[in-house]
Amino acid sequence: MEERIVATTNQDEDTLFDVNLRPERLSEYLGQTKVKEKVGIFIEATKRRKEALDHVLLYGPPGLGKTTLAHIVANELGVKIYSTSGPVIERVGDLASILTNLNEKDVLFIDEIHRLNRIVEEYLYSAMEDYKIDIMIGEGPTAKSMKVSVNKFTLIGATTRTGLLTSPLRSRFGVDLRLDYYSSDEINGILNRSSKILGVELTKDGAKELASRARGTPRIANRILKRVRDYAEVKADGVINLDVAGSALEMLEVDSLGLDGLDRAILEAIINKFNGGPVGIDTLSSAVSEERDTIEDVYEPFLVRQGLIVKTPRGRAATPLAYDHLGIDLPQMQKGLFNS
Repeated sequence: MEERIVATTNQDEDTLFDVNLRPERLSEYLGQTKVKEKVGIFIEATKRRKEALDHVLLYGPPGLGKTTLAHIVANELGVKIYSTSGPVIERVGDLASILTNLNEKDVLFIDEIHRLNRIVEEYLYSAMEDYKIDIMIGEGPTAKSMKVSVNKFTLIGATTRTGLLTSPLRSRFGVDLRLDYYSSDEINGILNRSSKILGVELTKDGAKELASRARGTPRIANRILKRVRDYAEVKADGVINLDVAGSALEMLEVDSLGLDGLDRAILEAIINKFNGGPVGIDTLSSAVSEERDTIEDVYEPFLVRQGLIVKTPRGRAATPLAYDHLGIDLPQMQKGLFNS
């Protein structure tokens, strides 16, 4: 799949860019007010008791700052953080190596924790509860199990798919925090902060225009800012105002709702080829030449959240909002469908 400017998943070009813009303290972390308040209280209480923080589960859609928040927690606690991801820890030996190298109260951050190998996950249980791991020495009939103690640590797990977490693993997290999409005002604040770090002049109207198309996701907002900055430097005087922002986003094919070319192609296919739906996902996939899983996992969630399509037992249907956004008259038959 071609990389999209409005993709919520992390792209290769984002890594260094995000690190430079990543806040390091809770006071610098914009948005997620309730989550910040809880985290601040838990950290302060832990520091007063001089204990390791309870294990923390961060979940929610991609691009909302779970990795950033994990690093902030480590910074606020004054400890080191070791970052890895579920698919990387393939064997029990890999997990044992990581855990035995952690110092007292250190943070272990596992991204995509729902993708942990099930055998590895079972070994993690005792490490989370008793701070001990069983290591097998030898092979065959002579193999022996030896318990190895590890320093008290804090596991921070991040996932976008809580439904794939096993109950035993989820129950071992003492702190359970959901990150949600950001408001336009919060995205506006993030864009202003990022523009100052990058040395880009961003006007109030320009920031508002970028924020309105960022899908409530900081990762997308910062990626858009980067691309529009390039446009402003080449096509304008380097200042991102309303006109420059609008022209740049038009060039990037990101419309007023944050939809890109394939988002609109999906809506247009449902409306023009299938009379507004309902249409089955496999038929829709063939119509837009995109994999079924990609449509369901990447494109559809945002279109549903924006109220542009609905999922019915018979398939996907375009809503009156979709017709209005594309400037297409809503047929009388569809009016009856949504009024009933």
